[in-house]
Amino acid sequence: MPELPEVQTIVNDLNKKVVGKKIISAWFDFQKMKPVEKAVGHTVKKVVRRGKNILFYLNKDQILLVHQKMTGHVLVGKWEIDDKKITAVEPEKFKEKVNGYIHFILTLNNKQMIGLSDLRKFAKVVFGPTEKIENLPDLKNLGPDALEISLKEFTENISKRKQTIYQVLMDQGVVSGIGNIYASDVLFEARVYPFQSANKLKPQEIEKIWHAIKKILALSLKLRGTSTSDYRDTAGEPGTYTDHRLIYDREGLPCYECGTKIKRVKRGGRSSYFCPACQKS
Repeated sequence: MPELPEVQTIVNDLNKKVVGKKIISAWFDFQKMKPVEKAVGHTVKKVVRRGKNILFYLNKDQILLVHQKMTGHVLVGKWEIDDKKITAVEPEKFKEKVNGYIHFILTLNNKQMIGLSDLRKFAKVVFGPTEKIENLPDLKNLGPDALEISLKEFTENISKRKQTIYQVLMDQGVVSGIGNIYASDVLFEARVYPFQSANKLKPQEIEKIWHAIKKILALSLKLRGTSTSDYRDTAGEPGTYTDHRLIYDREGLPCYECGTKIKRVKRGGRSSYFCPACQKS
């Protein structure tokens, strides 16, 4: 699933490419995407990230919310639409298979298009008045943003939690924007064992985790995210943090720090990665 750096990269791109443009038509291929047709006739005023959600603020006090879920990514370019047959025109990267699972297209008045590619069709789309969308439980229940949370608030939010620190970091109600990729790398950077109970962490460990969050997310954002799987930016290009991962998805490979083989542990359907030597329990 695209996490904070990936979603923010897309939002940054959208603010450069589609703000001020009017949506003149909408195409979608299954009912779940139907809310996009309500955006027709509206102009994009700004695009904002909330957690892992993309919010298109439109005129007439309306919002189109897109959550890309597991395999979705928003693209900006051109396609030819022939009923349910979608053909990529430009950029060339749109012809890559991972960019070819198009399920909605919004055509803009400058002839550019906004499309959603989503292999598993889990993405979520909601349209409605600003006040209603901003008060949806999905947004209201989000914790502080991972890039904005203070050390004081971070400490308060996690120090009483009995779950593992790995679970707590991925709890969007505690701190929003972090998933598997960055939870693994953050805890390695902080040299904290991922299955330690959050409420048993020492203050200095919590501070190390907080600093690691800021460092890792900022680096990944600079490198336009991670593309170990489906994620691509709005031009269909992969993020390059993939080549800078510390530990995520490196099972059996040597730790960059000490050479010990990286381990993967799967709990509750999620995989966490750690170095048994650098992150001792």
